[in-house]
Amino acid sequence: MLARFFLTYVVAGIFVIPGFAFAADPLMLAIHNSQFEPKQLSLPTAVKTKLVIRNLDGIPAEFESTDLSREVIVPGHGEVTIFIGPLDPGTYQFFNDFNHEMQGTIVAKPTVNKEN
Repeated sequence: MLARFFLTYVVAGIFVIPGFAFAADPLMLAIHNSQFEPKQLSLPTAVKTKLVIRNLDGIPAEFESTDLSREVIVPGHGEVTIFIGPLDPGTYQFFNDFNHEMQGTIVAKPTVNKEN
C-alpha cells in the first residue's frame, strides 16, 4: 500500500514542473523544397512548447539553433519532435546546418490577457 502511494506521487511529480506551463498545441514547422515553412514562428513567452519538424523533402536536414541550444537531424520524409522554452521575449534564429541558406526565426512575445 505504501509503495503504491509513493509510486503514484513520484510518477505524478514527473509531469508537474513548477515555474512554467506547457503550450496546449504543438508548433508545426515543415521543410519543403529546401525551405522552412513558415519562415517565422510565433509563440508566447514563459511557456514550454512542443515543436514538430516535418521534412517533406527526400533528403535529410539538420534543424540547428545556437540561440535555442538545439540541434537535430530530420530524416528525409521524416519527423522529429523537440521542446523549446520557456523563452524570454525576443527573436531566436534557426537554420539547416546542411544548407545555410535555409533560415528562419522564432519570435517569443508575452501573452496579453484580454479581460471582458
